[in-house]
Amino acid sequence: MRKKLKYISGLLATILVFSVQPAFAEGPPSPSIWSNPLALTFIVLMALLLIVIGILANIVIGAAEVKLNKQKQEKNTNAIKMLLLMALLIPASVFAQDVVAEVKAPKVIGGMDASTFYIMVSVLFIELATILALLINIKFLLNKEKVVSAADIKIAEVPKEKKISWWDKANKLRPISEEAELDLGHDYDGIRELNNRLPPWWLYGFYATIIFAAVYLWRFEVSHNGPSQKEEYENSVAKAEIKIQQYLKKKGELVDENTVTLLSNEEDIAAGKALFIDPSKCPACHNTDGGGNAVGPNLTDDYWINGGSVKDIFKTIKYGTSKGMRSWKDDLSAKQIAQLTSYIKTLRGSNPANAKEAQGELYIEESSPKKVSDSTSVEKK
Repeated sequence: MRKKLKYISGLLATILVFSVQPAFAEGPPSPSIWSNPLALTFIVLMALLLIVIGILANIVIGAAEVKLNKQKQEKNTNAIKMLLLMALLIPASVFAQDVVAEVKAPKVIGGMDASTFYIMVSVLFIELATILALLINIKFLLNKEKVVSAADIKIAEVPKEKKISWWDKANKLRPISEEAELDLGHDYDGIRELNNRLPPWWLYGFYATIIFAAVYLWRFEVSHNGPSQKEEYENSVAKAEIKIQQYLKKKGELVDENTVTLLSNEEDIAAGKALFIDPSKCPACHNTDGGGNAVGPNLTDDYWINGGSVKDIFKTIKYGTSKGMRSWKDDLSAKQIAQLTSYIKTLRGSNPANAKEAQGELYIEESSPKKVSDSTSVEKK
């Protein structure tokens, strides 16, 4: 086999010599190819490819000697010989045609004679084809080696047939009998490294994250079609506020000092009375009958310190005043304050015993037909 390798290398060297020979066919007047950069590049490539062909041919021959029988070796060697003989004959014919063509109408390509250029290109092509053929042979030999090794292992081990479970099928797990094909040759404290693929569900999940990341990047960072985090937060807050308003409206809590109205329902008045007479709330300053005491004013007359309308009373109860009236917004709901306000309005004119003298300014209901041009003030105490 080593003699055959020398024979092949000799043929390739002959091709290389013939490939540069046409450059001197016309005699000394023609410029030397050694001064042409393109020609030098072709020559260097041919030389490198020739070296690669020699190495690959050595690998093929060595593998064939070990793994294939004599008939297969002879067949592969004959195929290589035929390929190299064709490579030798084709440039010669091309050269013969190009010489005649040059005599009739000389041409120059890249500073070289056309015949020289075509021959060099042909040689490069043939060398590449030879390398491809050698690689195919190497792959064929390696596949044969794997098949033979796997067959030997199966015959030696004689494993029992094991039914593959649905979990193994879903994850494409390989049986133990095929571990020899997957062994990468790395052994760490008795733990062998196998070339197992990741399970399909993991791979598909990973591919899905890549697609999701690309879509997310385009939507939120490139085209800006999607809402930003700030916009999502603001939208969520707005939706929550709408739900809160709907809930409060359903419960009757959606009321404040600007929207409160006088309640006439008996249930609301009774609830307001229960709040008013609670010892922990109004009686401490206004007595249970609303007549007032040393602390708080009389709530049954027409004089009011902070206004006597429904809105004014609601506001006073909710926020308190700077003259001793505390705020009840943290203790009572908006609906309860409205009920308490409506009950206080029912105390007007009840004239309880021992009622406190009037304080503040006279308030006349807007619905009353009586009008006064100026208000009567009473000294605040």
